[in-house]
Amino acid sequence: MTEMLPSYVNGEWWTPDGEASGATEVRDASTGELVTRVSTAGLDLGAALEYARTVGQASLGELTFHQRAVLLKQMALALSERKAELYELSARTGATKQDSWVDIDGGIGVLFTYSSKGRREMPNSKVYVDGAVENLSKDGSFLGRHIYTRLPGVAVQINAFNFPVWGSLEKFAPAFLAGVPTLVKPATPTGYLAEAFVRILVESGLLPAGSLQLVSGSVPELFDHLRLGDLVAFTGSASTAEKLRAHASVQTGGVRFTSETDSINASVLGTDAVPGTPEFDAYVKQLVAEMTTKAGQKCTAIRRAIVPGASVDAVIAAVRARIAERVVVGDPRAEGVTMGPLASLAQRDEVLRQVGRLEAGGGELVIGSTDAPTVTLQGGATGEASDGAFVAPMLLRFADAASPALHEVEAFGPVSSIIGYDSLAEAAALVARGGGSLVTSVATHDPEVAVALASGIAAYNGRVLFLDRDDARSSTGHGSPLPTLVHGGPGRAGGGEELGGIRAVLHHMQRTAVQGSPEMLTALTGVWHAGSEARPGGVHPFRKSLAELRIGDQVVSGSRTVTLDDIETFAAFTGDTFYAHMDEDAASANPFFPGRVAHGYLLVSWAAGLFVDAAPGPVLANSGLENLRFVTPVSPGDSIRVELTAKQITPRETDEYGEVRWDAVLRNQDDELVASYDVLTLVAKELAPA
Repeated sequence: MTEMLPSYVNGEWWTPDGEASGATEVRDASTGELVTRVSTAGLDLGAALEYARTVGQASLGELTFHQRAVLLKQMALALSERKAELYELSARTGATKQDSWVDIDGGIGVLFTYSSKGRREMPNSKVYVDGAVENLSKDGSFLGRHIYTRLPGVAVQINAFNFPVWGSLEKFAPAFLAGVPTLVKPATPTGYLAEAFVRILVESGLLPAGSLQLVSGSVPELFDHLRLGDLVAFTGSASTAEKLRAHASVQTGGVRFTSETDSINASVLGTDAVPGTPEFDAYVKQLVAEMTTKAGQKCTAIRRAIVPGASVDAVIAAVRARIAERVVVGDPRAEGVTMGPLASLAQRDEVLRQVGRLEAGGGELVIGSTDAPTVTLQGGATGEASDGAFVAPMLLRFADAASPALHEVEAFGPVSSIIGYDSLAEAAALVARGGGSLVTSVATHDPEVAVALASGIAAYNGRVLFLDRDDARSSTGHGSPLPTLVHGGPGRAGGGEELGGIRAVLHHMQRTAVQGSPEMLTALTGVWHAGSEARPGGVHPFRKSLAELRIGDQVVSGSRTVTLDDIETFAAFTGDTFYAHMDEDAASANPFFPGRVAHGYLLVSWAAGLFVDAAPGPVLANSGLENLRFVTPVSPGDSIRVELTAKQITPRETDEYGEVRWDAVLRNQDDELVASYDVLTLVAKELAPA
């Protein structure tokens, strides 16, 4: 008897007792060989969720954003070391080596990306500060600010069968970085590949207790166990998403629900991209790739090829030629195969049923057939494989652009439809007929065509890719979501967002407005606010290592008077002879200046000289200057002084130094604000031995 696929819950591996009647059999997509059986009979799902909310929350809550980010990188390395095991299993799902690369290496890449972004774009703390300070009182004693804190529940992630590794990790990475434990529920047909990567992570010892759990099998009562503080990220069909969204736990129970669902994505060939142009060739190449990668089982695949009416026949001919030249259908383990089977026989039958609906709605099969294709098998033999879920690439032509089937029916396999348009306005309207998509691509080298289409289609898409001769070689492609950009779409596509860099992390957190005194906001955010305690005098802050430096440590400089000679010397030295600095009459006529004034950058340069401690010490480098604002002009005879306060301290987990953000304020002899900005320095964690 084939072993039951285990779940990983409550910190241990779990399988049903006995034979688990009603277990689902999962078979090799190419050969029909039994791979495993799946059941959740007897699983206490409520206990698993509570384990995440207690043990998982506690273990992740001990870590800062940077500490979690470092763990993500280590997990990525652990998976990389053993990805050959994942590739071997992936072939059983019907994935070619290229398909597996997209899924496995793509998923690992998400971990690397979020590790990097977490350390570069988030503080080494547990609270994320959003936006600027809002002064709520005349004297600055009452302030407001927005902060993000992690949700107190569990991130439940329900994934589709087509990307068992990437689909899980692209949800897990931002949740983990936010500090929210994950319970992942993979789709049954390919769940054994998800189980394999979870097992690798468990064996690595890198997972904080309760941070990741796996449920292999159905979860019919899942939503009954969810509560405020939990969130669900669902990938699958639009119809299933709507049923889940209607559950009381979402409607009235406060459970966050986002979905990424099937969408009738489009690709538009621009009016300038006629046969013979690089854009035409790139369009055809991309269309065939999207039809055949993962055997078309991608939520981002091109379902509608929208091309100028005069080019329809040329596109069909070019697609037919490229498929004949480049596409070999068969067992992914056979040499030369470029497109494998669908994930299961059930999926094959469903795709053929949907092709029937497209034909009934007016589609004419112009490439491919619904008959069982001749395929390449292991060992190099060719023939029909009745036990495999194989279908041929198919392209249907629609003469009627208004056909409901064209814009509503998705055959989730290597199937696309082609339709002609007469104007760019009609092309945009056809894109919109899809009811909301994850992505539309446009092949054009004409900026006017791109602008016209973007204005008409952007609101109907989560992502729009513009393809031309300049980016065709470097483009990641129509169907490739990237962790740095939003993956999601409006309407039929689910209305949610996944990925999108730090946006996805913040989705797992609560944005809260906090109000209080500067002292209180400094304590809440870990960022110094003007008006809270500052400590001038004593040891110069530049003589302190990160271990010694504290928020609020401050330098208050002496003053320096600006002369006309200083202004002219700076102008001559830098070449900045802008009239406000050199021409008294012209400067006086300017409504912003009382006459000739000092260069802003002269003042910033002087400020550095006023606050710096010049001797070698723990300050290693000035790494930047941000948020510079010039407020009050400085005339000859005015004087300036500077207050420099340690504003935020961010140690780097993997280096012997960290970043210190300093609040710099320049004032004149009348105590008026002249300029404000943030100075960034790199500072050693410990003092170098004498």
